[in-house]
Amino acid sequence: MNILFLTQVLPFPLDAGPKARAYYVLRALAQRHEVTLLSFVRSTDTPSALEHLRTFCADVRTVQMTRSRLRDAGYMLKSLAFSRPFIIERDASADMNRAIDALAETDIPFDVVHADQLWMAPYALRFCATASQRRRPLSVLDQHNAVFMILQRMAEGERNPFKRALMSLEARKLAVFEVKTCRAFDRVTWVTQEDFDAVQTQAARVGVQIPSDGVLPICGDPEAIAPIVRSKNGRRVTFLGGLHYPPNAQGIVWFAREIFPQVLRAVPDAILTVIGKQPPSELATLGIPSLNLEVTGYVDDPTPYLAETAVFIVPLLAGGGMRVKIIDGWTWGVPIVSTTVGAEGVAAEHGVNLLLADDPSAFARAVIDLFVEPTLNQRIATGGRSTVLERYNWRAIYRDWERIYQRRS
Repeated sequence: MNILFLTQVLPFPLDAGPKARAYYVLRALAQRHEVTLLSFVRSTDTPSALEHLRTFCADVRTVQMTRSRLRDAGYMLKSLAFSRPFIIERDASADMNRAIDALAETDIPFDVVHADQLWMAPYALRFCATASQRRRPLSVLDQHNAVFMILQRMAEGERNPFKRALMSLEARKLAVFEVKTCRAFDRVTWVTQEDFDAVQTQAARVGVQIPSDGVLPICGDPEAIAPIVRSKNGRRVTFLGGLHYPPNAQGIVWFAREIFPQVLRAVPDAILTVIGKQPPSELATLGIPSLNLEVTGYVDDPTPYLAETAVFIVPLLAGGGMRVKIIDGWTWGVPIVSTTVGAEGVAAEHGVNLLLADDPSAFARAVIDLFVEPTLNQRIATGGRSTVLERYNWRAIYRDWERIYQRRS
């Protein structure tokens, strides 16, 4: 088949969960089909990343994404005046519309248009409407998250009443938008059953059903990645993730403020290591001694830090979908402590492949236990590695995309 694949982020390098999802789906589809990738790009995306994607995509086309606070303010005002969610309004791009229309006018007989994440859904539907004069392609939406749940959960934990009101309003708009959008697609896939259930609950309130054509978890390539060889004397408590993503920023500040001081009382030489772009400035104001805190920003290769990691943390209080941080941590063979929210959507077993804790004292205790009990540390690391090999290998799991693409009503 000829497939048009639309992404909001360039799916390489694999330094974020959405990129990993799109990348391995692309790899799976490209084994049997001709895939044209159309993606937004940012100033940080490199020619080498594009060249890598061209090694298995039939064509790669890009549209520049431009963001600024001034533009965002305008989009926020427009969103407040109308019913469209801010995060969808912000990504409305005339350039992307032109790229979509240009592809619809080519001689390529696209059989499928695949929208990766909710952000690209309007463009996929536009392509279907434009291309319908010839033959309407099958429309597929890959729902990484129940997006409204992210804003809803963040609103519940927000102390500022103005921000809480804005987040709650955005969550309500997103819930309506997600239901309407899912119903407009021929096929909708989900990363977790919990995400489908959350959106279907919203749909049931207005008496409608949304489609579910399968739950396909985010996968990696654990067979191709050897576990990290870790130092026996590693002292790092490591967080890794894009800190421009509000749930990540919220979670690491919560850990640093509420939990890490308890860890330091038991393990005075522990080092909180925060890896990811745009770290919150609040981390520097919490009184953590400089010897016990390292904020790296984005790093190309986290391996040196992971080799010195005693505990890998996923302290999320909000979010949706799967946490690729856990899939990555299991692949690397590092022991993980996570909140329940942080471990949603994965085959988490407390005491087998990670430790789960939701209140600060329990989370601190779990981190300390992994420092002082080498046998427990190794058992959790080994359990995680076994889980990812068995259940999150794209080469096996993503064969199901063939079923989704071929099944027609």
